[in-house]
Amino acid sequence: MSSLPVPTRTQLFIAGEFTDGASTERADIFSPSTGEKIASIPVPTTADLDLAVAKAHEAKTAWRKLGVFARAEICHKVGSALESRVEELARLQSLEQGKPYEESLSDVKEAAQLFHLHAEDAVRLYGETLPSNDIQKRQITQRAPIGVFGIITPWNFPLLMFAEFVAPGLATGNAHVVKPPTNTPLTVLAAMDALLEAGVPDGLVSVLPGEGEFGAALVSHPGIDAVGFIGSSATATKIQATAGLKPLLIEASGNGPVVVLADANIERAAKAAVDGAFYCAGQVCCATERVIVHKDVHEEFVAAVLEYSKTVVLGDPFDPNTNLGPLNNEGVAAKMDRHMEDARERGLDILLGGRRREGQPTDLYYEFTVVDNVTTDSLLSREESFGPVLPIIVAEDDDDALRIANDDPLGLQGAVFTENLSKAFRFMEEMETGQVVVNDSNGWWDVNMPFGGAGGKGTGWGRIGGMYTLHDMTYLRTGVIHIGA
Repeated sequence: MSSLPVPTRTQLFIAGEFTDGASTERADIFSPSTGEKIASIPVPTTADLDLAVAKAHEAKTAWRKLGVFARAEICHKVGSALESRVEELARLQSLEQGKPYEESLSDVKEAAQLFHLHAEDAVRLYGETLPSNDIQKRQITQRAPIGVFGIITPWNFPLLMFAEFVAPGLATGNAHVVKPPTNTPLTVLAAMDALLEAGVPDGLVSVLPGEGEFGAALVSHPGIDAVGFIGSSATATKIQATAGLKPLLIEASGNGPVVVLADANIERAAKAAVDGAFYCAGQVCCATERVIVHKDVHEEFVAAVLEYSKTVVLGDPFDPNTNLGPLNNEGVAAKMDRHMEDARERGLDILLGGRRREGQPTDLYYEFTVVDNVTTDSLLSREESFGPVLPIIVAEDDDDALRIANDDPLGLQGAVFTENLSKAFRFMEEMETGQVVVNDSNGWWDVNMPFGGAGGKGTGWGRIGGMYTLHDMTYLRTGVIHIGA
């Protein structure tokens, strides 16, 4: 294990200040890769929450009156300040999250890019002049900030998912009280130095790491005007029940179907499926969760998957040869255990991995796993595993593949591999997911991509990415002017 970074920001961040807050209780943070305690942070109280919300309301009025071009300039400065800290923040994220350092580098760079991107989006957030039945009236629309957002972020992409909300939120004139989980708050807290350097006014962003009870207090707080959440569908359901009429921007669980048709480029499909299954140890909402393969190319696909799986190296996140780090926490590891136990009981074909690797610094190192002939009623098919596993389901034909892909309560992102343009369009239009990727990994994502769930599925609503997020973090305000006598 190479020399590890030392966290320097281990306090709450409220209205421009690092503080221990009102509580004397602290939460310990352990590295999933070493098992060592790396820091402890204060556990925020309702008094801390009240203060953060009050300061957010104080700050929001002046911020929105500052004007969009001035806000955009500060957002650009935040992006540049993050860019100057890329290596520092990436190392810290790998320490607390467990993902390989190269993945963390990419995350931090994309977080910085989001501040630049949404700064440009905000100055092009146009309104309209609408015709009226009354010729003496002029109707004018504009996008207005909602107010104070309560933001709840997950542990798999600590800084990137913070930026997915706060960058468009700041650009459009909102304030934010952010609750990261207590096991991965250090990168976000360290990033607050970038916001301070960029001149983000005090109160517009506060960071209070906490768990479920504190999250419920945040969502239900009368001073919180809207809620942004990325995480599981189960938690999203609780948030919806608690939030009442507050606007919600939610991106929840996926169970990514990857369809490989008979005419697919098998080598490309196998590589993309493997990449999508082990990236971030499979702890991605758009990971390869189910590969549905046409029976005519099943054997060829399996052989290609096993061959490409040889490139997966499980180990120390700071080792440049590692591309698969440990799972982040015991909860997700236990879920993998449960899914694999179910696979064994059903007699499914475990071709690779299937268990935690012994002899590692912690028992969170899970071997890359390939399971063949998966049945549609198995846990590997019915639930989001959120681990480094590639389940393969055999389909009789294209119709059967589409049926299996859509037979799921979740619908975030899917992929299809085919060389036939008509088939590509059919699956793009009929696969019940918010996004469909043709001939690339189900985990493909871009910062300017409108990312979110399909209608009628338990994956949330709204879009993360590009101009669409600015729409979801503002409301449409209409002015009517009488111009007659």
